[in-house]
Amino acid sequence: MGGAGHGGVGDGAGRRGRSWGLGDDVRVTCRIAFLLVPGVHLLDLAGPAQVFGTAAAFGYPYELHYVAERESVPSAQGLPLQAGTVWPELGVDDLLVVPGWHVPDGPDPDLPLPLGPASLEALRAHHAVGGTVASVCAGAQALGAAGLLDGRRCTTHHDLQDELARRHPRAHVVRDVLFTTDDRVVTSAGIASGIDLALHLVAGRHGPAAAAQVARDMVVYARRNGHEPQASAMLRYRSHLDDSVHRVQDLIDTRFAEALPLARLAAAGGVSERTLTRAFTRATGGLTPLRYQQALRLERAEHLISHGATVEAAARDVGFDDARMLRRLRSRG
Repeated sequence: MGGAGHGGVGDGAGRRGRSWGLGDDVRVTCRIAFLLVPGVHLLDLAGPAQVFGTAAAFGYPYELHYVAERESVPSAQGLPLQAGTVWPELGVDDLLVVPGWHVPDGPDPDLPLPLGPASLEALRAHHAVGGTVASVCAGAQALGAAGLLDGRRCTTHHDLQDELARRHPRAHVVRDVLFTTDDRVVTSAGIASGIDLALHLVAGRHGPAAAAQVARDMVVYARRNGHEPQASAMLRYRSHLDDSVHRVQDLIDTRFAEALPLARLAAAGGVSERTLTRAFTRATGGLTPLRYQQALRLERAEHLISHGATVEAAARDVGFDDARMLRRLRSRG
C-alpha cells in the first residue's frame, strides 16, 4: 500500500466543499485515509479502497492514503502491508476509514485495542472539525474507543455485535444490517459489506448513477441497506450482469427527463428493440425501459415536491408534458 502524505488531522484550511451525504456532485478533491491496524483483514481494506479507486479512475476526485502507527502492518491473511506513519491533512470533505482486524474467537474483556491514544485522538479530531469517519467490521471498536459511538446507531460483524454493545453501552448497536449512518459516523458489518458502505458513500456524494457505474465496473451488486430510506431506483434495478441492459440504464439514468425512443435505447445497448425489451424486463424483474424511466422521473418528482415544488413544476422538471401522468404514477404508489 502507498504511504500517506504530510500533515495532520486538522481544519483543512484553504479547502472548501461540503461533507458526505448531501447527494450533490461535489467537485473538490476528497482524501480517503485508511487507518491500518495490525491483523487487518484484507477484504475489509481492499473492498472500500477498490470502490474509491474505481471512482477515481472514472474521474471522480478521490485521493487515497494509507496510514498506520508503524510502517509495516501484518494482515490477518499473512500478506504484509506498507503504510505511511505521517497523516495527510484532512478537512471536512475527507473521509477517515478504519478497516477491521482479526479478533480471536470468544469475547475477551481484557483484549487491548490495537490502536494507541494518538490514533484515537486523530479519529476524534477529524469528526470534531466536521469530517466523516467510517469503520468496517471490528473497526467499530476503534470508533467506540474514540467516543464516537456514544448515543449513535452503529453496527459491526454479527460475531462482534455483543462485544461492541458490552464495551460501549451508550452505543445503539443495530443488528443484521449492512451498514448504518449517524451524524457523520458510518459503520458496516464487515468483510464484503465494506463495499456496500463505500458505494453508499459514493452515491451520497455524487449520486446513485456514479455508484451504479462503479458497481458495474467491479461486477458487484449495487446493494443498499434495507433499513435506510427507500433505495434509489438507479441502484434498486442494477442487481444483474446483463451488459447491454446496463448500457441502456446508463443512458436513461443521465437523460431520464428527455424523450428516449425505444430505437435509441436499443442502439445504445447494441441489440434489437425486441431483444432489449425482453432482456430489460428479465434483468429488472419486470420493468420495461419506459417503466424504468418513469420510476426515475417519479422518484425525482417526489424529491422536488418534498422540498416545496408544486406537482405541476415537478412534472415539468422531470420531463412530463403536464402533471396528469405524474398524478397517475403517484396514485399507483
